[in-house]
Amino acid sequence: MRINYFQFVFFLSFNACCFAQDSLVTQIQQIEESIETPNIPERTINVLDYGVKTDDAKNDKPGFDEAIAALVKAGGGILKVPKGSYLLKGPIHLKSKINLHLEAGAVLNFSDTPSDYPLVATSWEGTFISNYSPLIYAYQAEDLAITGSGTINGNGDGIWATFKTQEEADKLSSRKMNHQQTPVTSRRFGNGHFLRPQLVQFFDSKRILIEGVRFENSPFWCVHLLRSNNITIDGISYDSQNKNNDGIDLEYASNVVIKNVVFNNSDDNVAMKAGRDTEGRANAATPSERIVVRDCKFKGLHAIVIGSEMSAGVRDVYIYNNEAWGYLKRGVYFKTNSDRGGYIRNINISDNTFKTVEDAIFMTANYHGEGSGKHISQISKILLKNLDFDQAENFGIVLEGYPNQPISDIRLENIQITKAKNALTLRDTEGVQFKNIQIGEAAGTPSSVK
Repeated sequence: MRINYFQFVFFLSFNACCFAQDSLVTQIQQIEESIETPNIPERTINVLDYGVKTDDAKNDKPGFDEAIAALVKAGGGILKVPKGSYLLKGPIHLKSKINLHLEAGAVLNFSDTPSDYPLVATSWEGTFISNYSPLIYAYQAEDLAITGSGTINGNGDGIWATFKTQEEADKLSSRKMNHQQTPVTSRRFGNGHFLRPQLVQFFDSKRILIEGVRFENSPFWCVHLLRSNNITIDGISYDSQNKNNDGIDLEYASNVVIKNVVFNNSDDNVAMKAGRDTEGRANAATPSERIVVRDCKFKGLHAIVIGSEMSAGVRDVYIYNNEAWGYLKRGVYFKTNSDRGGYIRNINISDNTFKTVEDAIFMTANYHGEGSGKHISQISKILLKNLDFDQAENFGIVLEGYPNQPISDIRLENIQITKAKNALTLRDTEGVQFKNIQIGEAAGTPSSVK
């Protein structure tokens, strides 16, 4: 169904409700209370004791590496980084039981010379590969933290930015390897290739805290939690405006709380993912799940995103009490296609306010019109409640399923969009319930016939 007029107001009520508010509150509390936090010794090592300088005049990576090695030998602790500017010609590889603590005024400036970054096991847009190391990286570690009030600067607007226009062949190659199930050990990129590294990535890790710090100028995704669990992200902020600068990407991630974050990045603010296509479906036992996002401030391209890499499934997500502080292209955006498979289900988004967006709510199982039709995703059991938008410059609400796999069991309640070019589009949907929806000016009392 498509309704192409500027102002559209309708109210539908019904008696049954499959989403009990008390139950939602309980489920959110259970997730947050179950998240395990890092157990890191109080022992502190000052990076300045390892030949590191605070003036950006020399390569400080050897000193950071030595300090981390000393902490590992001692059984873990806090790596203190005092006020100053530090040049790192290569990545920081964190180990278990280490807290990288950036004091006020501390700035980590990473080089943008690709040869400074060795190959590591990673993932790129949903496919496992070997590629340039993320700038801060941990693999198969536990009890990890990045804390403080300093800044991590990826210097992604120089050489790394030139990779964007050269990445297509490598991107397609990685996807072909995914579909053909090429052994991961043979998927080697890095030097001579053009897939940019993430700013921060924790891979196969658990009990993670990222708190207080600021992320700037990432080469690619900013914070990527890959096949990791028990994650707390609290009070961080962003100013990262390069291509594909997602704020937080959760991929095969579980037991996560994201709170008090101020986003300002030029792509998705929070993106929930779970692998791509053949590889993702093979990892169906590792969905992204039990995720809470609350008390955040959104600004960027899209605020709340699921997909498009979600082939292992995304479920049990609770997003509430957030607000936009600037322009967004889309407020709520679910995207998948008929090659992904998997599912998006039990998603609860409530009590969020937005300013101007291009599209307010957009869910599609036919992303970019791509896909073979062999692996259609299921989108179901979605609650959107108490959402306010100042205006949608393009679409108000779009729900687009697939012809033989409709989007189903969707409830929209108490949603107000002050203005929209196209109010409502429903295509291949079933079981969509509306209650108290206003798009455009509120309708008054109908005039009498004269």
